Amino acid sequence: MQELLTGRKRLPGFTDKWTTHRLGEFGATYGGLTGKVKKDFGHGAARFITFMGVMASVLLDVDGFQAVDVRAGEVQSKALKGDLFFNGSSETPEEVGLCSLLDVDVPDLYLNSFCFGFRVKSNAPVDRLFLAYYFRSNQGRELVKSLAQGATRYNLSKTALLKLEFALPELSEQQAIALVLAEMDAEIGALEGKLAKAWQLKDGMMQALLTGAIRLPVDAAA
Repeated sequence: MQELLTGRKRLPGFTDKWTTHRLGEFGATYGGLTGKVKKDFGHGAARFITFMGVMASVLLDVDGFQAVDVRAGEVQSKALKGDLFFNGSSETPEEVGLCSLLDVDVPDLYLNSFCFGFRVKSNAPVDRLFLAYYFRSNQGRELVKSLAQGATRYNLSKTALLKLEFALPELSEQQAIALVLAEMDAEIGALEGKLAKAWQLKDGMMQALLTGAIRLPVDAAA
């Protein structure tokens, strides 16, 4: 991932030079929920993206969204498919500005107030998944880390992030890189699922053996 996202390793068929851009060229930021109190959460027809959900992975987990009551007439920014999300603060500079992508349509979806969204322009020559991977790579983390401000808790300025400069390949190469990384993630996920099932099988067998629910055959010759 580090080699592909920095151009040190190129996929077959791509030779064009990478060019430097500012993040703000590709879209604009928006804030999370405003004016909410504790009693507004845990119920309601709307859903919101949690702080930990943004930090957890490159693609947001729909099952992790939580309920929130958003009443008619409220002025709130909805989260839309294709939006990117950044956590705006953390206890360490290394974890500020982790990026996640919403890749599915979810009606009445909003964002927690400790993160902010980034909506890519429809005609921007940038792949959203590539950006999400980039801001989780070593290169991207170092760039964002340099913007973190604070002492006991570190914060990220949306204005500073939009001014951040980094090198990008042409759109087709971005898409190819994102596809390779997504396929690798899918394979890792499948292997992790198999590992989890193996651990469950082992735990079940261990309980059965150690309680005598299952007995091992005894070799009569022994």
